[in-house]
Amino acid sequence: MKTIRKVLVANRGEIAVRVIDTLDAMGIESVAVYSDADVDAPHVLAAGEAVRLGPAQASLSYLDIEKVIAAAKATGADAVHPGYGFLSENQAFAAALADADIVFVGPPQESIATMGDKITARAAVTARGVPVVPGLSRPGLTDEDLVAAAPDIGFPVLIKPSAGGGGKGMHRVDDLAELPEALATARREASAAFGDDSLFLEHFVLTPRHIEVQVLADTHGNVVHLGERECSLQRRHQKVIEEAPSALLDEATRARIGQAACDAARSVGYTGAGTVEFIVSAVAPEDFFFMEMNTRLQVEHPVTELVTGLDLVEQQVRIARGEELAFGQDDVTLAGHAMEARVYAEDPAAGFLPTGGEITDLVWPAGSDRATPTRSVRIDAGVHAGSVVGSDYDPMLAKVIVHGADRDEAVYRLDEALAQTRLIGVVTNIDFCRHVLAQPAVQSADLDTELLDRLVVDYTAPIPPPEALTAAALGVLDLGTPDDLWSSALGFRIGAPSPYVSRLSVDGNHHTVTAALRSAPDARSLDADVTVSSDGQSWSAHVVVAPRPDGSIGLSADGVQQRWTVRADVDGRRWVAGNAGTWQVTPLKSLTDADADDAVGDVVSPMPGTVVAVPGVDGDTVQAGAPLVVVEAMKMEHTLRAPVDGVATVSVRVGDKVAAAALLAHVAAADENSN
Repeated sequence: MKTIRKVLVANRGEIAVRVIDTLDAMGIESVAVYSDADVDAPHVLAAGEAVRLGPAQASLSYLDIEKVIAAAKATGADAVHPGYGFLSENQAFAAALADADIVFVGPPQESIATMGDKITARAAVTARGVPVVPGLSRPGLTDEDLVAAAPDIGFPVLIKPSAGGGGKGMHRVDDLAELPEALATARREASAAFGDDSLFLEHFVLTPRHIEVQVLADTHGNVVHLGERECSLQRRHQKVIEEAPSALLDEATRARIGQAACDAARSVGYTGAGTVEFIVSAVAPEDFFFMEMNTRLQVEHPVTELVTGLDLVEQQVRIARGEELAFGQDDVTLAGHAMEARVYAEDPAAGFLPTGGEITDLVWPAGSDRATPTRSVRIDAGVHAGSVVGSDYDPMLAKVIVHGADRDEAVYRLDEALAQTRLIGVVTNIDFCRHVLAQPAVQSADLDTELLDRLVVDYTAPIPPPEALTAAALGVLDLGTPDDLWSSALGFRIGAPSPYVSRLSVDGNHHTVTAALRSAPDARSLDADVTVSSDGQSWSAHVVVAPRPDGSIGLSADGVQQRWTVRADVDGRRWVAGNAGTWQVTPLKSLTDADADDAVGDVVSPMPGTVVAVPGVDGDTVQAGAPLVVVEAMKMEHTLRAPVDGVATVSVRVGDKVAAAALLAHVAAADENSN
């Protein structure tokens, strides 16, 4: 048995907090590490000790193996838990810990090496009899090799990087003519994300569902599976909503796929917690194919915890100590149904571009408890009010997880939990998750991995109800005091109370809120007849607005009570949040928009990020649509193209850090050049 009294958590965000919670429950001391961007992050505050690694750039902090091991030695940590991402599947990290006589709460380095390379992983599981998707996979494949093999594999094909995970560098290609450009993009993305641009090809299974199986393996030869998770609700190969168990599988198939997962783990001498991912055709669920094995804890592990009652982090620590599993396969039962939604800092209505800013207010659903693995509503979060969301790390902020007696109850509870979540100051995908849950195909579990990409086409940001606009207009006002009306933001005049008119913009749509006061306001409430005009439509109600002790406001419209939270950010915008959603509201000062003709040829960055490629050449004549600059933010690439025909001026270089709305290039149109 190995001694583990203190564990350094080599990660950040929600997974670091989640690991620390279990360490606390086990009576094990915890050590956090942090970058300059995370000085007061929740995981730093949760740990017993914290060690600074370096600047925000991950390569100089969280990915620096020497610094992490030095922190473990300096604090006397017996073990290191890697979480997921960063160094969690890094063979060199596991080897360095072994050399330092520090326990790695993870699998053997040989398992990481084999399963970390999808080509060698396919070979290992094939030898064990685990079915794999038809394709071409061997070391050293060139673009020419892959292009030549594609017709025999059969279109559509899926380009996959040999290293890494999370959907980075993966591309579906339906036509041979598209393959060379897609391969070039995939190699660049794989190299940037994993430092390895090796690729291979697989046939793309039509109507695919993504099913993964959680396994636990101890050092005494025992391997069990904990059932499967349905992860088909994903876009661009990035999971959004996960659940356990899958509604697709019957008990016989569940037993077969679980056995295949255990065989995959045995093929590499695996120990610890791991996940074996399979692709399953929705029309033939009895046929499943191995995709890859993640040699770490998965983001979606909480849904397995909620249906099994097991704490997977606790199991990881016990296995790392050398303990034997306290249960066998027959002891594992799945009770009820669990679902999880990932909360991302992104704007679904703007093509899911990454967002950022300061979280000015944060409220989680009533009854949620991050620290308890078996709870009907659970929050795993890596942010708090005051956290600044930047572009240095993954855009996932938190996970909202629920448990129900069956799938229908779980869907309902997840929607309710998301409706009660208030995250103000940063645009998120919360409303999009609720939009997904409301779809008939999702409610009936008629899923496939392309469903979200189809749903995105019809998705538009929700229109704020008039109550939200009223709260945004009136909820930020300083009402003054009854004996000092001159201090009121509404002003004062003799005779009838002064009307208050506010013009607001939400997602480019203009709204006018007119409040005719019934009496002079005081610090306790505002009583007015309100009219909200939007796009020729109007809504009128008798409204009473009153502050609440928790900092929100109570808004009564014709006697119907609602609770809204309103905040103003440093740029003068307002945020309003309620059960109906969250909106960013911009006060308008004029009735006309500024003329933007002069900027028609500008190419600006849609988000903060890093320039990773500059295909445009300064001074070249280009056609509209020609790629000029490629910006990477939060592990996603965005190609910015010429808006018009003309001569390009490119003002950035590869490696430049750029802010949102920064001018990256300009295309002078033909008529502009002639002036």
